[in-house]
Amino acid sequence: MEAATTLSRTASRGAAQRLLVVNPNGNPEVTRLVARIAASVAAPGTELRVLNPEGSPHSIETYADRLRAEPLAIDLLARNPGYGGYVMACFDDIAVDAGRRFLGAPIVCAAEAAISVARMFVPRFAIVTTVEGMVPGIRTLVRKLGAGEVCTVRAAGIGVAEAAAGGNAIARRLDAAIADARNFDGAGAVILGSGGLAGRAAELSRRHGIPVIDSIEAAIAMGELAMRMGSRG
Repeated sequence: MEAATTLSRTASRGAAQRLLVVNPNGNPEVTRLVARIAASVAAPGTELRVLNPEGSPHSIETYADRLRAEPLAIDLLARNPGYGGYVMACFDDIAVDAGRRFLGAPIVCAAEAAISVARMFVPRFAIVTTVEGMVPGIRTLVRKLGAGEVCTVRAAGIGVAEAAAGGNAIARRLDAAIADARNFDGAGAVILGSGGLAGRAAELSRRHGIPVIDSIEAAIAMGELAMRMGSRG
């Protein structure tokens, strides 16, 4: 079973490009946040469906959470074939390698997309994520993606569910983490490394005067590009 949000932005259904966006955690608030961000970024010709697996942890913050979440995410992908593209809307590579083996369509890792965008702006950048428990796994992923020498990782001390809920305390912690990334890590740009932090990039960029990259926005944009390129065959 899965929870779903369908957002159609198509001018004519026959011309639609269908993109499936998966939030691997089981928190419907995060799924709704991801759906809002996806709808704000997607082109008018893209039909979006946003899902989360039922029974997955509400927050994926530990290795044990990942072990529980990944099989559910893979199963969800397997039960939803036929899309032009897929996006995994979390700052992890959960289900990405498995999905690329059997889907027959591009699957976008939000972390990979955001890191690709950051590299276009500056030689050094940082990832600001939620809790300290996420940092080791993100560092491993950063090295896997070939950015270990140019990217640092910091935790703002915010739970994923707490981040999605927002509020002044969340804003203060994010501001502090971004300031530390600039002042101590030499970061010229910052990636928001969690689906729960989506929707804040534009405001944070204005406030701090550097590019702040929303990993969900980057993944949706890259998913659409991959669909267009894949449809040429």
